[in-house]
Amino acid sequence: MQENTGAGYPSDADVTDEFALAGVPDAFQRLWTPHRMAYIKGGQHQFKNENDCPFCLGPGRTDEDALIVYRGRTCYVVLNLFPYNPGHLLVCPYRHIPDYTDLTLEETAEFADLTQTAMRVLRKVSNAGGFNLGMNQGVVGGAGISAHLHQHIVPRWGGDGNFFPIIAQTKAITQTLDEVRQQVADAWPGESDAE
Repeated sequence: MQENTGAGYPSDADVTDEFALAGVPDAFQRLWTPHRMAYIKGGQHQFKNENDCPFCLGPGRTDEDALIVYRGRTCYVVLNLFPYNPGHLLVCPYRHIPDYTDLTLEETAEFADLTQTAMRVLRKVSNAGGFNLGMNQGVVGGAGISAHLHQHIVPRWGGDGNFFPIIAQTKAITQTLDEVRQQVADAWPGESDAE
């Protein structure tokens, strides 16, 4: 018989299994992600300099090959190769710098402008209802590529976070990366559009 804690929830003793691990003993109590161990054991350190950094090498390739949607003077916008949602973009400075505080004033202004433009474009082409914007700074901050600053722009829609990623470790992406890149690049305002 479970003790009532007053809020209708079981007590700690009722949800601790024979291994003394907290949680209701069922198939969903623990989510094991051993594939993430690659990041923990040094995956984040794989890009050390400009010679092997994908954010430094990308601008030397064609826009289509590198998934670049816009090239600015000091920064560029690229589609994330492993998107959380369709249209997941990254704003990157051309310079190989690790930290937001390393940006010059000119780079900071363009970095912010490109972020705002990306949000406008994603609203136009995909009717995004919201966004997650973020920068993971440093290895311990969770940056996948900590040596080269980049900001994530993730478009969001009501109901886009369903059970697939959690239960089945599967993410449904509705378009190919080249289709999304082309739509965003085509909708990006040109110099004459900004006047």
